[in-house]
Amino acid sequence: MTLTFNRDRYIDLLSEYQPKLIKTENENEQALAMVEKLMHLPSRSPEQQELYELLVVLIEKFEQEFYQPQTESNPRSMLSFLMDQRDMQPSDLVYIFGSTKAVEDVLTGKTEIGRSGADLLGKLFHVDPLLFVK
Repeated sequence: MTLTFNRDRYIDLLSEYQPKLIKTENENEQALAMVEKLMHLPSRSPEQQELYELLVVLIEKFEQEFYQPQTESNPRSMLSFLMDQRDMQPSDLVYIFGSTKAVEDVLTGKTEIGRSGADLLGKLFHVDPLLFVK
């Protein structure tokens, strides 16, 4: 037996749950609670299934946008991260860049890391030198 979709029942469910675009963590938690409730029904009607799928899409959209990293990795941030991981100071990189000023310029983004510097950093940190090249 195939269950048919009842538009009036669906409208009642929409009225009860009032799904909308999720913009805050609190709204996300509320939507998750609705999904949880629908998920544990012994058998969902076609209207409940449609609402369930709609809520899942809204939750996924919010979580992809909200929990996505706000900054992309770039050569300077990668270098800073690796230095932090090894508890290194800018002075530890003078032999690569030639001077304290040059290291400072790289770390502040005033100067990009050249190919030879990237190769030396790759060897130092045991990573692909391309991580340090734009």
